[in-house]
Amino acid sequence: MDIKQLKDNIRNFSLDDGDLGSQGYTQVLLQLFGFTGHGKSSFINSCKYVLEDVENFIEYAEARETPEGCTMKRNAYPLTELITIVDNRGCSKLKHFERAEVYAQLGNFIPIGQEVVWRGNYQPVMEDLVNAESEPNFTDFIVPIFMYNARQQIKEKEMEEVKTFLNNCMEMTGVFPIIVLTFKTNADYMELEKQFRLMGAETVIAIENYTPGSHIKTLGRTTEILMVIDSALRNVRFRMEQPRDPRRERIERKKFLLNYIHQISLHHEREKIENEKREQDTKGEDKSWKCPIL
Repeated sequence: MDIKQLKDNIRNFSLDDGDLGSQGYTQVLLQLFGFTGHGKSSFINSCKYVLEDVENFIEYAEARETPEGCTMKRNAYPLTELITIVDNRGCSKLKHFERAEVYAQLGNFIPIGQEVVWRGNYQPVMEDLVNAESEPNFTDFIVPIFMYNARQQIKEKEMEEVKTFLNNCMEMTGVFPIIVLTFKTNADYMELEKQFRLMGAETVIAIENYTPGSHIKTLGRTTEILMVIDSALRNVRFRMEQPRDPRRERIERKKFLLNYIHQISLHHEREKIENEKREQDTKGEDKSWKCPIL
């Protein structure tokens, strides 16, 4: 598919194209997520750049390659009247509570523009869920897009953890995350693509983002960026061929998140009890060691 066809597919996309119509959805939300510094903000700038047919590169989303990342809150950027791309805050590691925060972002339970803070307990996430009920948003069709820096290989011991994370994102949204490998020209991304395929990924696309220092448009780079958006829309079209209930799906996302929070809370409570028991056992051993022999 050439660039013109890809652009036409994106610009002319309609939620009413299928036999069942929009079924209550009003827009497609491309939810970017992943680790900090893996190119989410740069990808947004690249998408805007290739779709707007402009020669001047504009940095809509602040993008800096730092361990902490630049994005501290959920920011939305319209690509067309029906397609919005969201820059969610990246996480440093896939810790349990950070995952809960990511799921809350993916599930649209944190309002656009709200600051995202990584917290060490479940209570704040629960509060976000309660606050989200004041203005429930169930009309966005969510497509998860997982951004990953191709220069950072996934260790074998981490694969099962990442696989579970991606499967949970599919449970949340009904769409398996599209995997976008960034910095493709600076790494051997083919082995990484194979790893994601083994985790169940259906779509893996390696790209090189446009940046202020590298913004001369090329055929290959532009095509690959457009292919990510087009792949997301093909997922939407496929899912819209089946009967959908946006209100019910939002409820199911909330159930999933509540259950996840409950499970990690139990897990941490068990760990706490086990640690306390080990400490007591250690102290007991120390005391018996110090007792004089009579």
